[in-house]
Amino acid sequence: MFLKTHLLAGVVLGCCFTASGMAQGRQLTTEDYARAEKFMGYNVSSLVYHGVARPMWMADGRFWYRDNGPDGITFMVVDPVKRTKTPAFDQKKLAAALTSATDGKMKADAQHLVISEIEFSDGDKTVVVGNGSRKFRCDLSGAGVCTEAVEPGAKASGGEQANGAQNRGHGELSPDKTKVAFIREWNLWVRDAATGKETQLTTDGVKDYGYATDNAGWQMSDNAILVWSPDSKKIATFQQDQRKTGEMYMVPVTNGHPELKAWKYPLVGDKDVTMIERVIIDVDAASGGLRVIRIKMPPDQHRSTLCDDISCRGGSGWDDVQWSADGKTLAFVSTSRDHKQEWMRIADASTGEVREVMGETTAKFFESGNDKVNWKYLSKANELLWFSERDGWGQMYLYDTNTGKLKNQITRGDGNVTQVLRVDETARKVYFLGVGKEAGRDPYFSHFYSVGFDGKGIKLLTPENEDHAVTVSQDGRYFVDVYSTAVQPQTAVVRDESGRVVVDVAKQDISKLVASGWAPPVPITVKARDGKTDLYGYMFKPTNFDASKKYPIVNSVYPGPQTGSCGGRGFAAAHRDWQSLAELGFVVVCVDGMGTPFRSKAFHEFYFGDLGDNTIPDQVAGMKELAAKYPWIDIDKAGMYGHSGGGNATAAAMFHYPEFFKVGIAESGNHDQRDYEDDWAEKWNGLLVKNGDGTTNYDSQANQNVAKNLKGKLLLAHGSMDNNVPLNNTLLVVDALIRANKDFDLLIIPNVAHGYGEATQYMTRRRWDYFVKNLAGNVPPPEYEMKSYAAAMAAMRSGPEDAEDDQ
Repeated sequence: MFLKTHLLAGVVLGCCFTASGMAQGRQLTTEDYARAEKFMGYNVSSLVYHGVARPMWMADGRFWYRDNGPDGITFMVVDPVKRTKTPAFDQKKLAAALTSATDGKMKADAQHLVISEIEFSDGDKTVVVGNGSRKFRCDLSGAGVCTEAVEPGAKASGGEQANGAQNRGHGELSPDKTKVAFIREWNLWVRDAATGKETQLTTDGVKDYGYATDNAGWQMSDNAILVWSPDSKKIATFQQDQRKTGEMYMVPVTNGHPELKAWKYPLVGDKDVTMIERVIIDVDAASGGLRVIRIKMPPDQHRSTLCDDISCRGGSGWDDVQWSADGKTLAFVSTSRDHKQEWMRIADASTGEVREVMGETTAKFFESGNDKVNWKYLSKANELLWFSERDGWGQMYLYDTNTGKLKNQITRGDGNVTQVLRVDETARKVYFLGVGKEAGRDPYFSHFYSVGFDGKGIKLLTPENEDHAVTVSQDGRYFVDVYSTAVQPQTAVVRDESGRVVVDVAKQDISKLVASGWAPPVPITVKARDGKTDLYGYMFKPTNFDASKKYPIVNSVYPGPQTGSCGGRGFAAAHRDWQSLAELGFVVVCVDGMGTPFRSKAFHEFYFGDLGDNTIPDQVAGMKELAAKYPWIDIDKAGMYGHSGGGNATAAAMFHYPEFFKVGIAESGNHDQRDYEDDWAEKWNGLLVKNGDGTTNYDSQANQNVAKNLKGKLLLAHGSMDNNVPLNNTLLVVDALIRANKDFDLLIIPNVAHGYGEATQYMTRRRWDYFVKNLAGNVPPPEYEMKSYAAAMAAMRSGPEDAEDDQ
């Protein structure tokens, strides 16, 4: 009776106890979680108006964009020459015409039209609009009539595609728009866009040895990987040899006999990995003529100068191949398996003869830019623009393709060229995005520059001390500049090639967002592990922050090396779930540690060869510095979470720093790179080396080897059908924890891939619960139900495209 009375009194006083009598802190309510969810991207994105995301330049020199206003979306057209900004069309009339064209089956909402393509003709009386899957030609001069248009490069119907399934991939439309190249039954075909006549271009493609296929490792698509010549007469592609490549397997969760899923997935250290044999296909070859010209060289590694796959853009292109203007020669760059060596070569398109122009070898890894390959073949002048980090920063160089000799260095000094957006061969100028070149500014802010081929006359075209997103017109005369910071909303303007503002396009309105209680993240600068190097990131505090209280600190981590934790530096209404998590009583931080890109070469390659580093020493140093500066941070309650590489880093943090990190959530982590696709880890850690004593140079990065050190609370999560990071990566850690008799939590999500899809909301809620209970010592509300995934995605689609800064 006494115990019952005591417990009841405890409830009245607002504290809770477990059966053992241990205090559990405050009981959080459904209202607490609802307040946190209020700051998720799908709830706050609709409160931001008049942003400009993904402006689309048209062939006539104008561009269009979506204006998100209080009443919905308005499609706007900007004419830089006339200095005008007007609605693209009468949206009510267009919506009615589209609804009529589909017999009412597609009821178009005038203020929420889903349009991704716009093309005008007949003095803007006719417009072609599309949404990626369907396209309509609409005459809006009268009452408004739309008819469905068949896109020449639409679905390549029939036959079998590269991995044996029905071909549902997009064909590749030729530059003159008369032909569509596509894959059928491992071979390359071409379809006449006007007549529909199909011609088989190759005949010897077979399973695991097909043409133009994009199915090596975790990245897979049904699209053909090829590059048309400018005159639309030839195709550069490859025959991909996977006959000796090892396979990966998955088994779905079913109520009955499951179907084994198998695909080619080379691993680190495999003797045989995917190779490509380069070919040029003469589409217009006369009957009986030589149609397939094999480039006369040994097979190449399935590698890119930039990313860990041959197509850095997810099956939408082949970045390291460029035709000459006359289509007579083909320039391409080959990359060694370990990404340390590059060979720039030029092939004769009629004979397949190859000559090596120049090359570069690095001690650790080579990259040709950030998110875009920057080398360019200037065939008319027999020159080559080449990107290199040989002086410690990403710079551009000019070479003579006849001799292979360096003519001159184009850019110099601190800071990187990140992306070359335009090359004016006539004026001999390069227009590029760069970071870190403006002293005293955030080194991650992107700015736009021009410079002469001779390295003279470098000019800053975007002077504002903010992050600039630039989209250049097709003729290069103008560019859209959208600039902002994490705390300052967007301003969008059009500038001419000298940087002069010619049109004020829009200013983002966040007044309703601010009125909702939203607060921006706090930019932070901390020192790295060396006590000298500045690291940058963001801090998120509860909107009801009370400096007299103590808050546990949670670090959201992604270690790189190909990207960092914090993402872009522009304005966003939400950064993942960081503000939402903060609302539940935490300080949430992200820090881009050493070993991540956009800084110096030395900074980026800091932990090359030791992937087990994961930037964790920098994260610890930064968190301790913040706690020393802000007494309201409870450094004795430190947590971490991350997905994929962040899942790897989180587990590593829990195992290597068990006294510091008390709670970790490791989602879909690649916990041992030897069980991950070959080309990613072999770039960042080097080729696998087996020592005589049975050890390897990969041992230090294997989380299962240190799992025995776990002291805190760890939740491991993984999708059972993850074709990027196979489930085995997490199960290796599970096995080690069991062998070490360690308590831990495990969540296997059936039948989801690397991104959790419909299970995303469930995982987010479980993440919040785990930190609330185990780090803050509070009690989460039972089974809080977040907005459904479908509703959340619909809300994101109806709001600004850049509202959620995701990774």
